[in-house]
Amino acid sequence: MSTRTPTARRGTSRAATPAPAAVTTETARPDRKQAILLAAEKLFAQHGYHVVTIRQIAEEAGVPLALVGYYYGQKHELFHAIFEHWSHSIEARLAGLAAVNVDPDDARTLPRIIDAFTAPVLALRASAEGEYYALLVARELYHATEEADRVLRSYFDPLAEAYIDALHLALPHATRSQAAWGYQFALGALLHHLNDSRIERLTRGENRRADPAVAPMLVNFIVGGLRAALPRPKTPRTPRTRTTPRRQKT
Repeated sequence: MSTRTPTARRGTSRAATPAPAAVTTETARPDRKQAILLAAEKLFAQHGYHVVTIRQIAEEAGVPLALVGYYYGQKHELFHAIFEHWSHSIEARLAGLAAVNVDPDDARTLPRIIDAFTAPVLALRASAEGEYYALLVARELYHATEEADRVLRSYFDPLAEAYIDALHLALPHATRSQAAWGYQFALGALLHHLNDSRIERLTRGENRRADPAVAPMLVNFIVGGLRAALPRPKTPRTPRTRTTPRRQKT
């Protein structure tokens, strides 16, 4: 049985803001618009949304301060623009899930669901273009501030609903609420792996942070945890009927 793929909500487009007098045709260029988005993504990931200022973003992007507001408006709109820019990564995870044939009797089903959930994110974290976005997700969505909660509801809740439904189908002996707990535990393991740097110190430099090579180990860890936390009920054994041996006549 294949799961239904919901459509991730797109952010609503903002009406074009009139260009300030300080913004000239020379400064308003598409490459600068992209530079602003990348600078915001990097600084938010490194320092947190509430710490970073618009001025710092403009300095990081190498653009006039007025240009940030011209392209993106207020800081919370720029924050949302980052997730809209990367919404295709959510769609990729939903497409990966839709490709899984959810058969609760197939032992490969649960690992395939978890791999569809984790693999695209680990690939982003390992790429030069997606590294800061993956860190931003791990940092901001782990701490559900008011601004992060808006992003969660708009972009990530539909993803979570789809994966919870799939887990419930793969583990039909569990309730959907138990499957939701399982999803949250799986998400916690994934976010910690994305954001953790302590592993390098604890292994004395042998392991490196967010190493994509450990993806199979992460999948096995999550799958093992789900199966241990939500075990299939044991089938009761039918008691054997004991027969009394006949006594031989003497």
